[in-house]
Amino acid sequence: MATGKTQIQQLARQLFKLSLVDGRLSAEQVAGVLGYVEQQHAANAVAILKAYRRLVVTEVAKSSAVVEHSGPVAESALAAIAAGLSKRYNRPVTASAKANPSLLAGLRVRIGDDLFESSVSGQLAALSASA
Repeated sequence: MATGKTQIQQLARQLFKLSLVDGRLSAEQVAGVLGYVEQQHAANAVAILKAYRRLVVTEVAKSSAVVEHSGPVAESALAAIAAGLSKRYNRPVTASAKANPSLLAGLRVRIGDDLFESSVSGQLAALSASA
């Protein structure tokens, strides 16, 4: 197995690629990768698994939208957001609600590294920054 930091990152990326089926993360493939790393008994297995975990977490985050809201959000609105994001990202996306009273009104949607802001507090912050 790899020993240097760069080699660990490269191996983690290779293992991550093996975890994909048709461009999507596969639970079966992940289990296989974890079994492979466990069988190797390498001294740096923990470092490899940490790097691999970061890649998996990033990939999973791309399919999970967190919808922050200040008031109640209807299930139909969450379903519409999930459907719109699924179409935009060309992958199945789930949406979950998270209360955030500091938004005052509106929504903030996070998916992966992307942020969609339509809250009053976000608009006020943008106005404040531009002034």
